[in-house]
Amino acid sequence: MAVIIMGVSGSGKSTLGERLADALGAPFLEGDSYHDAAAVAKMRSGHPLDDADRWPWLDRLGAALGTAVRRDGIAVAACSALRRRYRTRLIDAIVEPTRFILLDNSPAELQRRMAARVGHYMPPSLLDSQIATLERPTADEPAMILDAGATPEASCAASVEWLVSEASRLRARDTVQR
Repeated sequence: MAVIIMGVSGSGKSTLGERLADALGAPFLEGDSYHDAAAVAKMRSGHPLDDADRWPWLDRLGAALGTAVRRDGIAVAACSALRRRYRTRLIDAIVEPTRFILLDNSPAELQRRMAARVGHYMPPSLLDSQIATLERPTADEPAMILDAGATPEASCAASVEWLVSEASRLRARDTVQR
């Protein structure tokens, strides 16, 4: 199974992703490291990415995540995955069962977190465009929503509990289909 911690910049995707990967004994893929240099330069200069910038990034991350899942059985990634079509693109590239965990928080808290970050290429000025772009997962998507204001420990525990339930559900479905 692939697990993608999603949300806008500053929501805590990497923090939860690293902690969850450690708890699951899984590799962690930092989605930001799959952006090409031009996309990073665009964001660093204060310009939001468009879909043409995002498609190759999502394809690279999805392929890497799929490879990691086939090798290790489970892998965790941090990726904004802001729109449903981006999540669908990731699922198609991964070609393995995929689950999303949205970290949700108030714009004021996100702004505070981004202002406190040092050395990240994503400027706080792009937060509003990310919030405007976010399409919250709907009930028909394989996703759960967590309050990003919870402690990383509590978020990790809730994520593990949900993922165990999802894995059991997938096993039961596979058994019935055989």
